[in-house]
Amino acid sequence: MKKLFSLALMTIAALGAQAQNIQLHYDFGRNLYSNEESDRQKVTVTLEQFKADNWGSWYYFVDIDLTSKHFRSAYTEISREFKLGKETPFAAHVEYNGGLGRDDIHSFQHAALLGPAYNGHSADFSKTWSVQLMYKQFFKSYDWTRAYASFQLTGVWGLTFANKKCTFSGFIDFWRGENWREGHERHGMLVILTEPQFWYNATEHLSIGTEVEISNNFIYNTYNDKSFFINPTLAVKWNF
Repeated sequence: MKKLFSLALMTIAALGAQAQNIQLHYDFGRNLYSNEESDRQKVTVTLEQFKADNWGSWYYFVDIDLTSKHFRSAYTEISREFKLGKETPFAAHVEYNGGLGRDDIHSFQHAALLGPAYNGHSADFSKTWSVQLMYKQFFKSYDWTRAYASFQLTGVWGLTFANKKCTFSGFIDFWRGENWREGHERHGMLVILTEPQFWYNATEHLSIGTEVEISNNFIYNTYNDKSFFINPTLAVKWNF
């Protein structure tokens, strides 16, 4: 029987039943959009871990955004998947999203997600994938937020090639958000966020690469009406 890990995010499942890494990203967004993203962080530290067990798997990551002067915010996603059978690729997915910042503007609205996941991998785990369709409940977190029901469709992939020297991985999210800048007349909008990563695995532990954040209706921008952004990074990763 082929063993199915319930989450393939960032190709962690391809590394084994338990894997952890820490990443350091230098973000070029402020250089590319000096007006729209003048307050964007330049450095992000990411801690990421995956662990499989007999029931399914745990996964979490924490993004810590730093400026030249101070810590600005921390964002986390924590998920648990429960296998729905020994040989089925389907799993039940439960997730929490949220975080804190130095002020309300740089904080994150909390949300809980629940739904089915379809997971798979190639025989040698060089290719991994996951698709999740979830109910998403946003909670009132700050004065400018309100509780509302939503949905989220997530796709995750990982590909290791060139004799394990190169890794292409990432995710894409679609969810219904709200344009709170309209005041009391809140309008629903489709939010798209994807963050493909490419890594050159210099050693078993050290990787050098990039992440490109591509989004629409995701970046908080009060300068103009621009909603589509591409923000690349230069990054290093240490795999424990």
